[in-house]
Amino acid sequence: MPLRDTLARIDADLAAGRVPVARQRLRGLVSSFPNDLNLRRRLAETYRLYGEPAEAGRWMYLEADRDAAETAAFESRFRTAHQRMRALAWRGPESLAGTAFAGEQLAAVRAACSDALGHPVDWDSAPTGREPEGKRGAFAGFLAGAGRVVAVVAFLAIWVNGLVALFD
Repeated sequence: MPLRDTLARIDADLAAGRVPVARQRLRGLVSSFPNDLNLRRRLAETYRLYGEPAEAGRWMYLEADRDAAETAAFESRFRTAHQRMRALAWRGPESLAGTAFAGEQLAAVRAACSDALGHPVDWDSAPTGREPEGKRGAFAGFLAGAGRVVAVVAFLAIWVNGLVALFD
């Protein structure tokens, strides 16, 4: 469906009070056209209707006239540059940004992520996996591994107990 038709359907959905449907359509459009700042602005407006400042801040992050409280909520939810880079879902170089402010914001997030990872990243090869493990991440990984070992030992104990009971 062409962009213009989808935008008309979004307007109709909003007029009819179908905000969740309009939001979902806009999320799809932003996914298809990640460099369109107008779509990001419209998506932020729908999140404002829900009273979700972190999501509104996420989609207005590249706008100079963004709300400071929404930006703070976004930055609080996505604390690291790695998380912000993934959350912004930008594709291509910063030069595709429609404004100088957006380009500067994108470059700052990318540079911070590159510094944190210790190697250069770009928007098309942004890390999509888990965030690099720090002290806290290493401990959480240890706990997850220990939990798996306990689960396997418990399973084997139950299996052996059942096997012994079968032959008694």
